[in-house]
Amino acid sequence: MNNGKSVVLVVEDSTLIRMGALDLVLSAGYEALEARDADEAIRILESRPDIDLVFTDVQMPGTMDGAKLAHYIRERWPPIKLLVASGNAILEESSLPFGSRFFSKPYDDHAITDAMARLLASDHASHV
Repeated sequence: MNNGKSVVLVVEDSTLIRMGALDLVLSAGYEALEARDADEAIRILESRPDIDLVFTDVQMPGTMDGAKLAHYIRERWPPIKLLVASGNAILEESSLPFGSRFFSKPYDDHAITDAMARLLASDHASHV
């Protein structure tokens, strides 16, 4: 945690959607980091041990999509919370790692910030 703020990594290949998601994270009072694809996200995760939550799109170019990225993060960094969004694929939350939340696009900003707050609050409860 940085200055008491939770750190959220947004993984989204569309610049416009990524900018919107970053604004959403910042307006909710969190520190925002960004990655254009899973490979960049993993590099950031390897260099930043303070990331609390990853908010990823499913459809992305590169070696893995957002669903595979979510499973990879869960195996390698189990404490990180996961939010997954998609405009095309409707994923069952059961196909995602335990504790992930799925949202279809276009998503409601308040639903996303509420989910972030709930996931991050459960994290803090376990540290107290």
